[in-house]
Amino acid sequence: MSYEITPTIKDEEVPYKNPSPKFFDAVGGAEGMQELMYSFYEIIYKSDIHNFFPQDKEEFDKVKVKNTKFFVQLCGGPKVYEEESGGMDLDEFMIRVHDDFTINEKARVEWLGCMREALKAYDMDEEIKEDFWQYCDKFSKLTVNQFPKDQEFNPYHS
Repeated sequence: MSYEITPTIKDEEVPYKNPSPKFFDAVGGAEGMQELMYSFYEIIYKSDIHNFFPQDKEEFDKVKVKNTKFFVQLCGGPKVYEEESGGMDLDEFMIRVHDDFTINEKARVEWLGCMREALKAYDMDEEIKEDFWQYCDKFSKLTVNQFPKDQEFNPYHS
């Protein structure tokens, strides 16, 4: 699997689709999703974007629990996140949550790199994994809210 990261373009319409429920089953249901997400957040905590997350362990653990619920529901599991969003559309809520942070393309690429590392540990059908990756790549573009004024940051070329 290539884990391709496509560039974010300011004001671009980003078509995406939620991951197939096959991912939820392939990762091992709610328990497997928790394992994946907790692994992902441990990688995040050691990354260059750890500062986006609470540094207090108890508060960080709350983020892991909450975001695991999001991914469980997103991937076709039980509707365990709806309470958190206060009835707002799941995707719209997740985008709005990121408005409190200054997220640029470099941070997005770092986030995707952490997800790639976590996903590589899972042995599952590559097509199912690719479908989940496509969601992450595309949806993460919607969280980017800071763009360079005079130059284009391009993490894809040196």
